[in-house]
Amino acid sequence: MKRNNKLKIYTLEEVVDKHIGRKGTPNRDRFEKKLQMEIIRDYIKMLRKERKLTQEQLGKLVGVQKAQISKLENSPKSARFDTILNVLDALNAEIVFDIKIKN
Repeated sequence: MKRNNKLKIYTLEEVVDKHIGRKGTPNRDRFEKKLQMEIIRDYIKMLRKERKLTQEQLGKLVGVQKAQISKLENSPKSARFDTILNVLDALNAEIVFDIKIKN
């Protein structure tokens, strides 16, 4: 007997829809906001290391304590937006984003 062993292939979007929720749902919105902050955090840390700066050195460039840079790299959800922009400016980087107006 010949068995049909084909595996079903799912897109990332299908998996996220199933396990997190469809776009526009509260769970999905929270997930995407958290993911975006984690991406920003990872880029800040990566850029700081590429520029061969310690957290303390970056903090001095921005005018904040080392602890704030550490907190930003580890848990950016509580960071002020202006602090994130100042850190990125000190790293010679910027955020580019779109604003979508909902009905």
